[in-house]
Amino acid sequence: MSRESNYDHMISVFSPQGRLYQIEYAFKAATSGGNTGVAVRGASSVAVVTQRKVPDRLLDPTTIRSIFPITDKIGCLLIGLTPDVMAQVQRLRYESTEYRFQYGYDMPPHVLAQRIADISQTYTQEASLRPMAVYILLVAMDEEKGPQLFRIDPAGHFLPYKAASIGTREQEATNFLERRVEQLTTMDDAATVQLAIQAMQSVLATDFKGSELEVGVVTQDASFRTLSAAEVEDHLNAIAAGSDAERARLRPGAAALAAALAAPALPPPPGGGGGAWAARMRRG
Repeated sequence: MSRESNYDHMISVFSPQGRLYQIEYAFKAATSGGNTGVAVRGASSVAVVTQRKVPDRLLDPTTIRSIFPITDKIGCLLIGLTPDVMAQVQRLRYESTEYRFQYGYDMPPHVLAQRIADISQTYTQEASLRPMAVYILLVAMDEEKGPQLFRIDPAGHFLPYKAASIGTREQEATNFLERRVEQLTTMDDAATVQLAIQAMQSVLATDFKGSELEVGVVTQDASFRTLSAAEVEDHLNAIAAGSDAERARLRPGAAALAAALAAPALPPPPGGGGGAWAARMRRG
């Protein structure tokens, strides 16, 4: 154990077990804030959702952000250490602006994702640098490929996803999304946003208010934007209404049973003979 501990002082030195401890520490630091983020790619849009956590009651809550626009059609959710988050946002914006200046058109989302992943990976190779303790969910609308979603970790590993999650409850959110992966290709814009919100509600077991969530969405017809608290509240109400309708659908006999119990008893047949009639009813 003591021999292994000697290898956690340098980023670029592997332990005998083939581990880079400083990189593992960066992964742990990125999730130390306790936040979780979810992104869902629908048929014509991509939505990203996270919880808005205000660490101090004296802070202006509108200044606390985890979702940022990069270009008109690219946005991102970043979870990790705040200084590293802001540094990565600035680098993303710089790379996309420089690309447009050099080539005359917007940087494709997959090129931007690979570029920021390559930069993150170089931080794992030099002893004079340290990894950025940041997870990134990059969401975009590509002119050729349509909606795009990429997940980038502190080690520089990135891949495209249909739906992805980052943060403390990443595994629980992933399990929730895996059960609904067949629905993704047919979902419209509203359903895409609502599925991402439902994933957050499920893994955190919380009924959120509109002001407690950050939601970003990019569609084929509109630029990337963050939804207002009122818009988020509308989606929450739609989710609640859909849940009530689903519960009613799963219990079709409940209403019929209640109506039968509330119905008045049948009157005895005319002309008397009520006792015999009741006996026949019991036998029947």
